[in-house]
Amino acid sequence: MTDRAQIFDIVAEQIAPFNKKGIALTESTTFAGDLEWDSLTVMDFVAAVEDAFDIIITMNMQAEIETVGQLVDAVAKLKG
Repeated sequence: MTDRAQIFDIVAEQIAPFNKKGIALTESTTFAGDLEWDSLTVMDFVAAVEDAFDIIITMNMQAEIETVGQLVDAVAKLKG
């Protein structure tokens, strides 16, 4: 099982191409507020994360994920 730090690093790699403002990532970085992503960017990013981890993130889960840390937790849970 991939540990949380490894998941964070992979998520950070997936964020990089979408991080136009060069925001430093932390567990509390928000996608809408800090990174200023629109819904299309979020969809592209979610697809990249799903491919990277071979998981499916449901629309309900997406609605609850606001920070990088919450996404890391969700990926860890899905990877089981």
